Amino acid sequence: MESKSTFWQKIGLQDWFLPNGKPANAEAATIKALTPDDVYLYIIEKFKESIGQLSFADRVVFYHEFIISFNEEDYQEFINNRSGLFGIIVNESVKKFYELLREYQEVGKKVEPSSSKWVFRLVSHPDYAKGDKGFIGKLLPGSDKKEENLRVTFIPRHTGVAQTLDISNDILKGFTYYSEGYYELPYAYDLNHKEKELDRPGDKILARLDTIMPDKQFVGRKVEYLVMDDDIVVSGNDESREDRAIFKVPSDWVNTPHLRIRLNKADGKFYLASFGELTLINEQEVPRSDVNAPQWVDLPFNSKILLNGIIGINLFKPEA
Repeated sequence: MESKSTFWQKIGLQDWFLPNGKPANAEAATIKALTPDDVYLYIIEKFKESIGQLSFADRVVFYHEFIISFNEEDYQEFINNRSGLFGIIVNESVKKFYELLREYQEVGKKVEPSSSKWVFRLVSHPDYAKGDKGFIGKLLPGSDKKEENLRVTFIPRHTGVAQTLDISNDILKGFTYYSEGYYELPYAYDLNHKEKELDRPGDKILARLDTIMPDKQFVGRKVEYLVMDDDIVVSGNDESREDRAIFKVPSDWVNTPHLRIRLNKADGKFYLASFGELTLINEQEVPRSDVNAPQWVDLPFNSKILLNGIIGINLFKPEA
């Protein structure tokens, strides 16, 4: 029976990266445990590299989607024993991104994003050995345009020397995605992402929405949206707008638009209006209304919203 090709064989790096599945020398057998600082510094390094590779003239260009891959054992160590730490690392990484971008802006460079959000996918792959790290960068996360290839960097455990190459999108089918490893943050156009500035109008995180979709390509992945505007729209795959106040759920099971959620400052409560075919809040059906004449219903924190009997969305208070 023909043996199944590994990820590294498919891209022609089997002998270079994983020779016979063993370290190149005996000293490589003992691998230092992956630390939070290792992950943070690796993300910052790849962000800086993306600026160097993509920028031209006075225009600063950078990746908006970062796929950081690890060995399964290293990954599970974070998931099981350091739950929530990936989210903190991502948050600190984006702060550093803005700090670096402000430096470019201060010397007269043109800093304009190619997308309205940051996307992080921290993943594992069965062909990675303990200590291995990999990076895949994408310019336009959430774009419907299929990219011809992706820029990938590998750092083998036995050499520590990085090699960068282009690969097909199909290669990503071998990676394992976990809900805790997926993070999506809106892009701050003023290049500020500091906690002490969150109290400014329009920047405070008012609530958090998250959803897990049944669509095959999203199985096991949680999409999170931070509510930072008093009035937002939850929309579906056909949504073309990229505003910060629009939560685009990438599924055909969501109408475009499907929901409108707003904060009433007078009583400090959230309210919801539904324009989709079917919406339930805590198992109670919400009347469908016209986009131009919304009918508002109470939306308490910790509510479970169900769209068209398929897509579940939860509303939570922002983290303290």
